[in-house]
Amino acid sequence: MSSTDHSSTAGEASVGSECEHLVTLFDASFLPIGLALYRSLEAHARPFRLWVLAIDEDVEHHLKQLALPHLAVIPMREFETPDLLAVKPSRTRAEYCWTMTPFACQAVFDRDASARRATYVDADVFFFDDPRILLKELDDSGKHVLITEHAYAPNYDRSHDSGRFCVQFLTFDRSEAARVVMRWWQARCLEWCFARYEDGKFGDQVYLDQWPTLFGDSVQIVRHVERTLAPWNVRYFSSDTALNPVMYHFHGLRLLPRRRARLFKFYDVGQAGMALYREYLDALAGSFSTLAAAGIDVPVHVLPGERFGRIKGLARRWQGTERFAAIPRLP
Repeated sequence: MSSTDHSSTAGEASVGSECEHLVTLFDASFLPIGLALYRSLEAHARPFRLWVLAIDEDVEHHLKQLALPHLAVIPMREFETPDLLAVKPSRTRAEYCWTMTPFACQAVFDRDASARRATYVDADVFFFDDPRILLKELDDSGKHVLITEHAYAPNYDRSHDSGRFCVQFLTFDRSEAARVVMRWWQARCLEWCFARYEDGKFGDQVYLDQWPTLFGDSVQIVRHVERTLAPWNVRYFSSDTALNPVMYHFHGLRLLPRRRARLFKFYDVGQAGMALYREYLDALAGSFSTLAAAGIDVPVHVLPGERFGRIKGLARRWQGTERFAAIPRLP
């Protein structure tokens, strides 16, 4: 499927709900994770279209080969502007991805005139329910931009350097009020977007902390934080009630050789959290099966080294703050 193919499928046309447009970005090493995101949207968010900014040619080629019916690929060569290319040499790959993120929703609007709004979502997010549950908060507010808080558990609070808000799920509608916010974010990230905390900035993310003050009339903050879960809050929210997430951010999950995965690092997610990881491992098994059937090699990640890594790793595993698991095989 090309990035200019915007036709709806027959299945989408039969659904009364309006098509939601979501956009993400990833390279070939995150292909199974991106496929899991897509399948979760198939299960919970129809009608939808997932736009993928392909960070390298391999992921572009593989996604076009798979020809998933509700997915559109945006190649880098069609996305990069002169402004982005000008800062690219000064950024690492991760920093450049963060620099591109504020432009992702605009790429959807530029390619599909029918999209009334677009939601950026991190590739390692997985939906357990319909994202419209969160988007309804934007509809009801009459505002134009939707953002989510980290909602840290007190023992994991990193809002001082990682920010109050998380870029994980972020919506702009097609209004001038939303474009004002988007353009401000784009300009800030072109100026400075690095993987370190400096003068109230960190990557593309801490800029969001200014939005309620600068753009309060336009920005809605998701209220139901117990439904936007991640390793840093899942045990906290599972202490008093059964988990009922709309989405879970599988931050830090990495694919390893021999069908293994590092699930998380530095967090204790508890038993209820582990149940979400078991469901996600099944979704990754589906991704592996899809790739194998298409003759596409499953990528792996290389974990960065750390001083005294073996000792620290053993300590984290004993404390339950790092866990590894096998990705199952489908029957």
